[in-house]
Amino acid sequence: MIGIYQEPIGDIPCLHVINQKFVEEERPVVVYFHGFTSAKEQNLPIAYMLADKGFRVLLPDALHHGERSSGLSDNERQLAFFEIVLKNISELDIIRQYLLKNKLLKKNRLGVAGTSMGGITTSAALVKYSWVNAAAVMMGTPKLQEYAKQLLYYVEKNGQSPFTKEELDDLFKQLAEIDLSYHMESLHERPLMFWHGENDKVVPFEHSSSFYQTVKPFYKKGDHLQFIGEKGREHKVSIPAMHHATDWFERHLV
Repeated sequence: MIGIYQEPIGDIPCLHVINQKFVEEERPVVVYFHGFTSAKEQNLPIAYMLADKGFRVLLPDALHHGERSSGLSDNERQLAFFEIVLKNISELDIIRQYLLKNKLLKKNRLGVAGTSMGGITTSAALVKYSWVNAAAVMMGTPKLQEYAKQLLYYVEKNGQSPFTKEELDDLFKQLAEIDLSYHMESLHERPLMFWHGENDKVVPFEHSSSFYQTVKPFYKKGDHLQFIGEKGREHKVSIPAMHHATDWFERHLV
């Protein structure tokens, strides 16, 4: 039977999803980050699929989301987008330390995945942390700086940017350090899957599809890199996509 447990890790509200017979055992772990304006509970379907394959799955609430909602307006939260992404990345290490301390992680087999903003987090985590063993980016972008420029363009188009030049310079300096499209060498052929709807109007399909073509020469192990584009799909992860990600981790993380 699959159990769902509320399990805060420090200040991070998390759902812990696992087959009950494995609760006390060390298991391969997948940390799954939700998307912008979403919450941890909305990823329970894929968490169930992963737990059914024997994984321990942790679903954290991102800053200003779910149990951590802080009363920000939609516009204020949009302006905090990359603050949230950067916070996700720093908190991933906190989650890993918790797993190690409590002997819940089997042989350092830790995978990371996420939807949209969570996929962006996943791409950046591959640059930041060499201990991420496998990843699945669900309609996210590995091109952080390019996507940040796109978001900034829309902010400025709809009114004057609230950011100073110094604040933007600092942001882009931080993003440059974790932009996977500028640090492809950091992958070291770690298993990486992309899924993206071809009609996505929120996060450009071309970001992940073009990155996949660029990074292919870095992979001698062809089965460690996969790109799946779903025809007619917009900005919503499909059930087949969830099965693809589950199968990916079953092949590369167990």
